[in-house]
Amino acid sequence: MKKNVRIVVSIFIGSLLMLGTACSKSDSKGPSKVEVANAGDKKASAAAKVKAKAQKISRAQFSLFKALPSNFNKPGAAPSDALIELGQALYHEKRLSKANDISCNSCHAMDTFGVDNKKTSPGHKGQLGERNSPTSFNAAGHFAQFWDGRAADVEEQAIGPILNAVEMAMPSEAAVVKKLKGIKGYKDAFAKAFPGEKDSGMSYKNIGVAIGAFERQLVTPGRWDKYLKGQDDALSEDELQGAAKFIEYGCQACHAGSLLGGQMYQKVGSVKPWPNQKDQGRFEVTKKESDKMMFKVPSMRNVTETAPYFHDGETADIKTAIKMMGEYQLGREILDVDVDLMVKWFKTLRGEPDAKYMTVPELAQMK
Repeated sequence: MKKNVRIVVSIFIGSLLMLGTACSKSDSKGPSKVEVANAGDKKASAAAKVKAKAQKISRAQFSLFKALPSNFNKPGAAPSDALIELGQALYHEKRLSKANDISCNSCHAMDTFGVDNKKTSPGHKGQLGERNSPTSFNAAGHFAQFWDGRAADVEEQAIGPILNAVEMAMPSEAAVVKKLKGIKGYKDAFAKAFPGEKDSGMSYKNIGVAIGAFERQLVTPGRWDKYLKGQDDALSEDELQGAAKFIEYGCQACHAGSLLGGQMYQKVGSVKPWPNQKDQGRFEVTKKESDKMMFKVPSMRNVTETAPYFHDGETADIKTAIKMMGEYQLGREILDVDVDLMVKWFKTLRGEPDAKYMTVPELAQMK
C-alpha cells in the first residue's frame, strides 16, 4: 500500500516538473516587444511595396491618357493679349445676331461649362437646331469642329452660326462687319488686335480669328491632370478603379489622349443600330455611304456637367449614356457597380478655364 502511494506521488511530482519545464520553454520562445515592433515594421514595409507596385501598374494602364496643355494655340502662333481680349468680347457679343439677342455664349455658356444644357439650342425667333450644342471648353483641341466635322478649326467654326438662318441669322458677311463698325470701341479693338491691316483689320474672317484665339485658351484642367502629372493622392481608390474599368470595357479605344476623345469619327451604333436614325451624321456633308451615322467622338472632359448627351441630346442621364455606349458601341452590358465607379472618375475630369476668361468684357456691353 505505501509503495503504491509513493509511486503515485512520484508520478504527480514528475508531471509538475515536466509542465514547469514546458512552460519555461514556451516563455523563452515568446516574441519580445522589440520583435513585435520589428514584425510590424516588416509588414508595413511589405504593404508599402505592394501599394507602390499597384501604383506603378495603374500609371502604366493610363499611358494612353495625357494631361491637358496650358492652351491650344497653333504651333508658333501665340495670339496677342489684344487678340484674345477682342475674341472674348465677340464671344459675348449679341449684336452679331440679327435680332441682337444671341451670342456664342447663348448656346455655349461660360458659366455652365460651355453648353446650355438643352437638348437642342434655340436660335433666331426661337427656332431649334437639329443637334445638341457641344461644349466650347477644350474644343480647340479637337481635330475637327461640329458633330460632322464640317469645319476644320475653331476659327472657321466661330463664323458659321452667324450666317445660319436658324441660329444668328445675319444676312451677309458685309452686314456683320458694317454692324460692328457702328458699335463704339470695336474699331480700336480690331486695330490693336490686327495692327497694320487695312480698314483697322475689321473683316468677317478676322471675327473668326479673334473668337478662335479666345477659345484656344478655354482649357479646363482638373484633378485627373494632377494625378497624371504625378500627384498620387489627387484621386481616390474608387476614382482610379473607375478609370481602370473605363479601360477594361474598351472605352479608351475612342476616348484617349488629353481630351479623352475629339480625335476621330466613329459610327454611332457600331454593333447595334442606334435608336435614332434620323440624323445620318457626316454623311450629310460627304454623301459617302461609309459615313452614314459617323459622328465626331466627343471629349469626356466635364462630361458630368454637359448633359444632355449625344448628337441628338436625347439622353439626359450620364449613367444611361454609359449603359447605351456599352450596348450600342461595345455589345456589352456595363454592370451598375462599374457604371458608378466610372461616374466617380468622370467627376475628376471636371475643370474650368482661367478665371480671367470667365467674365463678360465691357466692350460686349457697350451701347
